[in-house]
Amino acid sequence: MDKKPTIPLGQAVATGDTSFVPPAPASFPSFDDEALDGWGFKDTKFVVQPNGSVVLTGTRYNISNVELPSLMPWFSKKLEAPLGYDNRNEPQYPPPVPEARQAPELVAELRTFLTPEQLSDEPTVRLRRGHGHTGAEIWAIRYERLGRVPDLVVFPRSHEEVVRITDVARKGGACLIPFGGGTNVTEALRLSVHEQRFVIAVDMRHMNRVLWVDPVNRMACIEAGATGRHIVSELAKYGLTLGHEPDSLEFSTLGGWIATNASGMKKNRYGNIEDLVLDMRVVTAHGVVERPHVGPRESIGANPRNFMFGSEGNYGIVTSAVVKLFPVPEVQRYGSVLFPDLSSGLAFLYELQRSGAVPASVRVMDSTQFQFGQALKPATTGAAAQAKSALEKFFVTKVKGFDPDKLAVATLVFEGTREEVEYQEKTLYRIAERHGGMKAGGTNGERGYQLTFGIAYIRDLTFSHWAIAESFETSVPWSRAMELYERVRERIHREHEQRKLPGKPFFTGRLTQVYPSGIAMYFYMGFYTKGVEDPVGQYAALEHAAREEILASGGTLSHHHGIGKIRQDFMGDIYSEGALALSREVKKAVDPDNLFGAANHGVRGQVELESKDAPRTNTRRTGSD
Repeated sequence: MDKKPTIPLGQAVATGDTSFVPPAPASFPSFDDEALDGWGFKDTKFVVQPNGSVVLTGTRYNISNVELPSLMPWFSKKLEAPLGYDNRNEPQYPPPVPEARQAPELVAELRTFLTPEQLSDEPTVRLRRGHGHTGAEIWAIRYERLGRVPDLVVFPRSHEEVVRITDVARKGGACLIPFGGGTNVTEALRLSVHEQRFVIAVDMRHMNRVLWVDPVNRMACIEAGATGRHIVSELAKYGLTLGHEPDSLEFSTLGGWIATNASGMKKNRYGNIEDLVLDMRVVTAHGVVERPHVGPRESIGANPRNFMFGSEGNYGIVTSAVVKLFPVPEVQRYGSVLFPDLSSGLAFLYELQRSGAVPASVRVMDSTQFQFGQALKPATTGAAAQAKSALEKFFVTKVKGFDPDKLAVATLVFEGTREEVEYQEKTLYRIAERHGGMKAGGTNGERGYQLTFGIAYIRDLTFSHWAIAESFETSVPWSRAMELYERVRERIHREHEQRKLPGKPFFTGRLTQVYPSGIAMYFYMGFYTKGVEDPVGQYAALEHAAREEILASGGTLSHHHGIGKIRQDFMGDIYSEGALALSREVKKAVDPDNLFGAANHGVRGQVELESKDAPRTNTRRTGSD
């Protein structure tokens, strides 16, 4: 190992090259522990027991292997639907997989430099690289089918192999689709059924090395296929962190974060992905975009790297990136605050943002999401525990006068030096008290933060019991945040009723990352589907209506999920024709033959998907303004 000692910056600044090369992994990563028919790990899923309780299998999360007796009754009440053990919609995975097109000469050329293990045309391997994690896609692979998937999957192990794959595909008239963690929720990986070319999915996850670390200048060069959990564990060995923690941290990749212009739960302290990436190496149809050195900031004209943020697979393949690093925080503490209602929580966030004491993560959840968290708690056992729970409930509802159907809760993560954390805590709780908030403890805060990783499995549970649910998000100026929340909620209920869908819709929202000019807002929506013709189409119509209301209320088309294909028809609402033409011309210049044929955010026009598995939208209507 070519390792240099960590050089402290104390009395004098170190000089020269202060980077070192960490040891290479002993073997390439295996992803056999990941589920193919839903979110997450293969050994982890929510299962309803004969007694009606729900258990999260496995041992990976703090709610694993404990009975959750309240979850399904709570869901049933919210949806006004009979969700339960005896009412199951059993998955039928795998679906029929389209036959692979053949390109024997092209594949023979790839075999001259790739090993047999680096190529696969096995049906389920191809299927997994042909979809992300929208509700429509998971519903399709469980109950319907996908009309087009890649014909071949390749697993490069170096930048040089990506260059050669790109060259072979370009000369052979093929189409390349970059694949990271496959966690997107925008249809970004879906292929048009009219794509006649030989399609190669380039799975980047074997390229997961930390190429070098510079602890003095706090930088590292990391291959783009590294997943979040791998980046966290590798950098922690040297007392460093990137600080980027999206909900999909365990499975999404550095290259995927760049391609979607991602944000993380600790953005307040560490920044969004565009703040963290200093430079990158990109393989395009015209060659490699790279530079020999990187500085803290530059003014060098139109920087080619900037085109890759939010590019969603349209311009090339990121193979590595130089990122900023931070010391692992000296102190990490959790907290939580109860507020009488969401508007009080919003006012608290507004003042907090202006105080200069914003913690690494602060999220305010509405009453439904608070109740959801309560329903995910194990049964209270023992007289003392039951008495404590009853006393807490009495104090909140009777003494403080909080209405359970209106209250909101903030979950908090403080990180930094001891002095920073103490200052943030003191300031935050003082501001919270001014807005009617009461401390709810560090245990609740930690549980709420960690639930983010376990809660993603809930969507798949609802599918198995005849409900469909998904998330969507936006950002909005402070002054219109509550208006947007209320209008989206009302629109969803109105659309659900007009479509005569069964039961009641599920709707919940939370206020997440804060900015000087506004806030990000994250929603979950769902409904009961048994007896509904085309439930995926009905969900898409509801989300489309919600998106219309978001735009009419001053919100953005997306805060961090991106555009993909499900939001392409809104591009004309957010950009002028001149702006759209610029995007088309950039694509034409960078990739004139559409080698990188992901066709996301409309750069090559609207993508047609097979009617049976396409995202459906209702006739466009404008939300009342």
